[in-house]
Amino acid sequence: MSSSEAPRARGNRWWPWLLFVGIAVGAVWLFPRVTKSADVAPAAAKGPGGAGRAGARQVPVVAMVARRGDMPVYLNGLGSVTAFNTVTVRSRVDGELTRVAFTEGEFVKQGDLLAEIDPRPYEVQLSLAEAQKARDEALLANARLDLTRYKTLMDQDALPKQQLDTQTSTVAQYESTVKADQATIDNAKLQLVYSRITSPLTGRIGLRLVDRGNIVHATDTNGLAVVTQLQPIAVLFNIAEDSLPQVTGKMRAGAKLPIVAWDRDLKKKLAEGTLLTIDNQIDQTSGTVRFKGQFENADLSLFPNQFVNARLLVDMRRGTVIIPAAAIQHSPSSAFVYRVKADKSVEVREISSTLSEGDEAAVDKGLEPGDVVVIDGIDKLERGTKVIVRLAPAAKH
Repeated sequence: MSSSEAPRARGNRWWPWLLFVGIAVGAVWLFPRVTKSADVAPAAAKGPGGAGRAGARQVPVVAMVARRGDMPVYLNGLGSVTAFNTVTVRSRVDGELTRVAFTEGEFVKQGDLLAEIDPRPYEVQLSLAEAQKARDEALLANARLDLTRYKTLMDQDALPKQQLDTQTSTVAQYESTVKADQATIDNAKLQLVYSRITSPLTGRIGLRLVDRGNIVHATDTNGLAVVTQLQPIAVLFNIAEDSLPQVTGKMRAGAKLPIVAWDRDLKKKLAEGTLLTIDNQIDQTSGTVRFKGQFENADLSLFPNQFVNARLLVDMRRGTVIIPAAAIQHSPSSAFVYRVKADKSVEVREISSTLSEGDEAAVDKGLEPGDVVVIDGIDKLERGTKVIVRLAPAAKH
């Protein structure tokens, strides 16, 4: 390397460092000026009254007006539907099942023909019993004639007294025989009646348990079919023993307490009925009492062994303040609502509520009719927040 090329190489080694130092000095000089401009921009954007506009940000909410009305008081219990009467139809005579006169699942009335047993053996028995009676009646008639003759001869002292007594006894024996023959006839007629099997009650008949052509007996345990009464029908449900005095007091006063049966999810009302009776003892294992209600079941919405939620109406709270249950919030110490004031800001109002029914709650104290309470958008609220209110439509009653 020549002497002129050595200074050029050293110069090429130092110029990147000089560039880096220049950039660093420029950055230090610009940084405070840029941050100051950034701080001044928001203040300039607010301008006069800017802070007031930010504080007045309004939250959209849905609200409803508290109203005065009546709130029903229900006792709720889990229950099941039970038929008042269920009968297994059985044959009372032995014989061949010659006819099935019902359709499975149909409604039958009391006295409707359900099945027939072969009646011929019982018709033969009836004929024999009638013939035997006719024979015995003829013997009785002859014995009575002889008795009349013996009495005439006895009056003429032409017959021993013993022979008259014997004939009198013979007439009595034939009379008893004729009565026994009549009983045999009645029994044969009864067997003929039993060979026609009729429905013992009005209700729905179940599936056929025996087919035509089978030999059935009076001792068969399964029977021919099952008839279940569906109208009216009962609902058995349990209520806590603490509510028993309230219910018994109403019943002693002669009140008919309504019951509403709901489906498993408490979404569909199935039927309405009245309280029929209360069991005579408390179940110690559950601390409940069994109640029995009666339902007309005109639309057949209730079915035996169906699970239902029973709601017993025991009272009606009159003239109470009612609000949506969604408006009530809870803190560790109390319940409260967000009430919308006239200036469209909200305040926290403590309330007392001891009764709720469906989506509504009764307020014992803390609100008046006409107060507007927030039911949706509550999570964005705090005391003094400005709101844009959209009133929800009032529920239909």
